[in-house]
Amino acid sequence: LMVLRDVTKLLRLEQLRRDFVANVSHELRTPLTVVHGYLDIIDDEDYPELAPMLGEMRRQSQRMSQLVEDLLTLSRLEAQEALDAREPVAMAPLLVTLAREAEALSGGRHRIQVDDLAGIDLAEDERRLAEWLDLGWHGSMDWMARHGSKRSRPAELVPGTLRVLSARMDYLADDGSMQAALDDPTRAYVSRYALGRDYHKVLRGRLQRLADRIVTAIGPFGHRVFVDSAPVLEKPLARDAGLGWIGKHTNLIDKNTGSWFFLGEIFVDLPLPVDQPARDHCGTCTRCLTACPTQAIVAPYRLDARRCVSYLTIEHAGTIPEDLRPLLGNRIYGCDDCQLVCPWNRFARLAGEPDFRQRHGLAHASLLEVFAWEEDEFLHRTEGSAIRRIGHERWLRNIAVALGNAPPSPHVVAALQDRVSHPSAVVREHVAWALARQQDGSRAAGTG
Repeated sequence: LMVLRDVTKLLRLEQLRRDFVANVSHELRTPLTVVHGYLDIIDDEDYPELAPMLGEMRRQSQRMSQLVEDLLTLSRLEAQEALDAREPVAMAPLLVTLAREAEALSGGRHRIQVDDLAGIDLAEDERRLAEWLDLGWHGSMDWMARHGSKRSRPAELVPGTLRVLSARMDYLADDGSMQAALDDPTRAYVSRYALGRDYHKVLRGRLQRLADRIVTAIGPFGHRVFVDSAPVLEKPLARDAGLGWIGKHTNLIDKNTGSWFFLGEIFVDLPLPVDQPARDHCGTCTRCLTACPTQAIVAPYRLDARRCVSYLTIEHAGTIPEDLRPLLGNRIYGCDDCQLVCPWNRFARLAGEPDFRQRHGLAHASLLEVFAWEEDEFLHRTEGSAIRRIGHERWLRNIAVALGNAPPSPHVVAALQDRVSHPSAVVREHVAWALARQQDGSRAAGTG
C-alpha cells in the first residue's frame, strides 16, 4: 500500500509538471510575441539614452521566446510518446493543448472550456434523481423517467465509457435589456439562451470538431458527443469535472463566469486522470429562491419543475394551471429570474459567438407583434432556433397568458378576439382566460 501511495503521488507530480509545461508555455507565447514586436519597432536613435537597456530587453525577450518554444516542443514530444501507449497522465495535457488550439483558431472569442474531466460515478445523483421522480416533480416530462439507470450511468448509455470530457460555452449576448423587458408588461420576454441560433447545433459542432482533432492526434478511440441530446446528467458531470457547482436554483455556477453558459460532453473510453469537483460557494444567499416568480425552488437545491416557468412555457404541452398564469407575467418562453439575481453573475462575460446574437428583434418585440404571427411566419422567424420546437400552438398559448397579464387595452382585446376561434382547444381556452382578465381589468380601471 505504501508503494502504491508513492507511485500515485509520483504520477500526480508528473501530471502537474506536464500540465505546467503545457499551460504556462501557451499563456506566455502571445504576450511575449507582442512585447518582442514592440521592442523591434523602437528606434534606438530616437532614444539614445535608453539604447543599452533596450538592447538588453531585446536579448532577454529573445531568450524567453526561445524558452517558451522549447517548452512547447517538449510538451508536444511528451504527448507524442504517450500516444501509442495511451498513457493517461501524459494524454491529459494533450487535450488541454488541443482545446486551446481550437479556441485560438476562433480568435479566442468563442470560449469553450473543455479541459475538464469527470469520472462516471454518479451514485448520489442517481439517488436524488429517483427521489425527485418519486415526488412527481418532473410533471409531464415522462422522458425523465425513461431509460432506467442510463441517465446516471454513462457506461450503460455508451458502453466502454471511462471518462467524460465536460464543456461549457458562454451564451449571454446582451445584459442590458433583460430587466427592462421584464419591467414592461407589453413586451415579450424570451429567455436569453433562445434569442440566437439553436445551441444544440453550435456547441455540438464545436465539440465534434474537437473530437476529430483528438482522433487525428492519437488515433481512433471510442467517443460520443452530447449536447442536451440524450439521457445525460450533464450538471453533475460538469460539477465533478470542476466546471462549477450546482447552485440553490439547480443551475451550474462558476465563480469566475457566473451561470450564463451551455453544457456539452464528450464520452470517451480513455482512462484519463479526473479533475477535482467544484466546491459550493452559494453560502447563505437565497436570492434565487426569493426571486422565482412561481416559487418553484421549494427549498435550496430542490426544484418542483411543475411550477417552473421554463417547464410551463417550453416542456409542458397542455393547459397551464390557472393559479400559475398570473405569475408568468410577460415571460413567453423560459425564465431567467434566478440567474438575474445571482451575485456570481456580476462576473459573467458577454459571449463573442455571432450565432448567439438575437434574431428577428426578439429581445425587444412586443406581445402584440409576436401574437400576430401565423404558423408560417412563426416557422420562418424561428428557423434554426430552439424556440421552434415548442410549435405554434404553445407559442400562442404562452402569449395569450402574457396578454391576459398585460394592462387593459382595446388593442389587446382585439388581438385576443382574433384568436377565439383558433383550431386548437388549448389556445382557445387560454385566449378566453386572457379576455376575461382584460375585461375584469378594464372594469376595475373604470371603477377606480
